[in-house]
Amino acid sequence: MKHFFYSLLVLAALLGFQSCTDETIGSSLTDTRAAIIEDSSFVITGHSVANQRLLARTSTQLVGLLKADGYGTLSSEVVTQFIPSTIIDTTGVSVDMIDSCRLMLTISPNGFTGDEQPPMRLSVYRLNKQLPTPLYSDFDPTGYYDESDLLGSNAYSPKSTTTVYYETSSGSIQYEAIYVPMPVSLAREIQTEFRQHPETFNSPSTFAKFFPGMYFKNSYGSGRVMNFNRTELQVFYRKNTTVEGTETDTTTNNMATYMAATPETLQDNIITLDVDASVKERVASGEAIVMAPAGYEVQVRFPIQEIINSFRSDVGDDLGVINKLELTIPVEDTGTAYDIAPPTNLLMVKTSKKEEFIAGDSLTNNKDSFYATYSSTKRAYVFSGLRAYILNILTNQNGIATEDDINLTITPVDVTTYTTQASYYSAAQTVVTKIAPMVSVPAITRLRLDKAKVKITFSKQMM
Repeated sequence: MKHFFYSLLVLAALLGFQSCTDETIGSSLTDTRAAIIEDSSFVITGHSVANQRLLARTSTQLVGLLKADGYGTLSSEVVTQFIPSTIIDTTGVSVDMIDSCRLMLTISPNGFTGDEQPPMRLSVYRLNKQLPTPLYSDFDPTGYYDESDLLGSNAYSPKSTTTVYYETSSGSIQYEAIYVPMPVSLAREIQTEFRQHPETFNSPSTFAKFFPGMYFKNSYGSGRVMNFNRTELQVFYRKNTTVEGTETDTTTNNMATYMAATPETLQDNIITLDVDASVKERVASGEAIVMAPAGYEVQVRFPIQEIINSFRSDVGDDLGVINKLELTIPVEDTGTAYDIAPPTNLLMVKTSKKEEFIAGDSLTNNKDSFYATYSSTKRAYVFSGLRAYILNILTNQNGIATEDDINLTITPVDVTTYTTQASYYSAAQTVVTKIAPMVSVPAITRLRLDKAKVKITFSKQMM
């Protein structure tokens, strides 16, 4: 469907119009009319393809076992390296003064999927050799740990957490923490290494040679998966100090973080997903289903050549400027136990560049990669930044789209952002810092490509 909106242009506006023309036909700058044209008469098609193997670019740790009708059976484990503290308190602290240590894992409030009631147990093992790179979601930890290397285990559930707060530049953030007791010998070993070989703590790679990392697995129970977004080793110790201004000695109790797993560390979610039979049937019937983590993604044929041809036909010998190109994809609930939601974000990338994009830890450039966030009010994803995509083809390829330009893949992703602090001169801005395959929570939805709208908006100066 096409809509036309007309207006008169004055000479100054025409000069500005020509300066940003994408494809200029004609050269007159006399007073004339302009039309703003919206065309959404295009069709996008696509189908689901299996996406069982993810390249590890995870910012979070998903642990547990969940079976959900309409989704499938999901098992997730984690292997991770750690970033060491570069400052460990040794003044007035002997190794024997370290009393205990524990692993703290935090989730955001409601950071789980499934039933909060079933008893489940988390077991933590020490890795015995460094993790390989790259890591994929089908990584087999066999040979990287031994059952005798169990560091600790504990029951874990959303009902057995402790509320903790972290202060950031934008305010206090609340998390829910679970704790796994660790052997005190681990903390003493780390401090001894710091005393004798401080260079070990210079980087995550040198530290990994000393301490390769940990393996987390669900060792008992089922019914949920939990999304841990922060993991650190907390050490409790006594310290001898002298009271300031006196010669009196005193002993204080202290806590320090010796190492932490962060988005910058090498870590991987080991994903096993047995997709529900009903979902497989829907995919076989032609429905465009996306799932996470792993499962299905959707390959589409984007009608970019038809859009270019229509734009050129409408502009003719006049002047034309492309204002906007966007894709809106409505979704449909597939119906699952636990009301598993659609993916929070979708990446749309040229199929030929998908693996390169993920492996390169890339950010979208709106020429061959784009992302959209799910709107629960619109019940749709809107890819609004496609203007550079069509301009690149018009400018650099004479308006001729290749198969690479047409064949795109839509896949669920986790998007990490950073919000800058507002100042007197500028408002706070949210900046995307990381895009990675979605492993944060289970997700599923049907993309209604049959109801999708591809809309181009452009202005035309009519002679």
